[in-house]
Amino acid sequence: MSTEAQTSTPRWKLVGPGLVVAATGVGAADLVATLIAGQKYGYALLWAVVVGCLMKIVLVEGAGRYSLATGKTIYEGWSTLGTWTHIYFVPYIVVWGFVYGAAAMAGTGLPLHSLFPFLSVKVWGIACGLIGLALVWMGRYSLFEKICAALVALMFVTMVGAAIRTLPNLGELVAGLVPTIPEGGVVNMLAVGGGVGGTITLAAYGYWIREKGWTDERSMGVMRLDNRVAYLVTGIFVVATLIVGAELLYSARIAVSTGDQGLLDLSGVLADRYGEWFGKLFLVGFFSAAMSSLIGVWNGVSLMFADLVGHLKGLSQDDPERRAGGKWYRAYILWLTIPPIVLVMFGRPVWLILAYGVLGAFFMPFLAVTLLWLLNTDRVPARWRNGWWSNLLMVLCAAAFVWLAATEIQKAIS
Repeated sequence: MSTEAQTSTPRWKLVGPGLVVAATGVGAADLVATLIAGQKYGYALLWAVVVGCLMKIVLVEGAGRYSLATGKTIYEGWSTLGTWTHIYFVPYIVVWGFVYGAAAMAGTGLPLHSLFPFLSVKVWGIACGLIGLALVWMGRYSLFEKICAALVALMFVTMVGAAIRTLPNLGELVAGLVPTIPEGGVVNMLAVGGGVGGTITLAAYGYWIREKGWTDERSMGVMRLDNRVAYLVTGIFVVATLIVGAELLYSARIAVSTGDQGLLDLSGVLADRYGEWFGKLFLVGFFSAAMSSLIGVWNGVSLMFADLVGHLKGLSQDDPERRAGGKWYRAYILWLTIPPIVLVMFGRPVWLILAYGVLGAFFMPFLAVTLLWLLNTDRVPARWRNGWWSNLLMVLCAAAFVWLAATEIQKAIS
């Protein structure tokens, strides 16, 4: 078991579970969504990046506060709300893992193929999936956190470096903080605001703080600081992505592709503008963003799955089968890695993508509503329940994600 013993009030260090959850949540797809928003509308949607970070701070803090205040996992909390939570979440985590595993491997394969074309995207992607499996198999949180820190440093330096290199227009940057939605920009606004920093991995935060050794109320202050600093770093990173889109693409009227291919397009633009070495450096950052998401999911969502199965089987919370390195933890890592290889090789059927899109669209409203429910009832000690400010912010989060869910479902069906 990787949990570190806690004998006194924990101290915050530069790297913590907050940075892990934020790094895991910012994948290639989120970067492309932000890049395209900058490409289409310049700095007009900068405010949506800020709002997206604030929403994730509120939700992640709520998930962490519930775990520390009660000593229970988020899945145990959901179970107290009724069997309907199982009816939704069990199929979701199974379908999500199958499709995400393929997407994550493809996302890591693209930049590696561009850097080292002697292997195909598929082969590089499958190799990254297997490497991710090996890195998290034993469930050693301290090693996992250090690897995430290294990948975050690479992705941060490359993207922020690219933004600085483009010499951003500070006047337009500040103007972009005023909330406006440009004509035809609603979908892009929702993608930017909703995609900053993760979906299901937000709920994994409670498991990562447990692995870190933050297990009770004494850790509340350090957890909140960890969360805020992590999303400040994430916000700077995503703002840098928007700057690159606005300065390089919007001003020159250059379009990039949707999906991970858009980042390859951007590396080509950077190479043309600033030299081949700069384009290759950006590909390293692209790979770092994709790989940090891959190993974060391989670890964090596997912890959630182990807890889910153990809880449904009636095992105690300290049972090895419910923890990192246990049987069900490893079973889900295999589920994320081995079956999705088939999808990587042969493509994904339409019905599976539809199920993935619909189930996935409901997760953020599900998280926001259930946290509101849990944190306003006697399931949490009175001193750690939501105040009016937390409730207001969570209600706004829930409303925003319901709107985003409706958009995503419409897109999935169409």
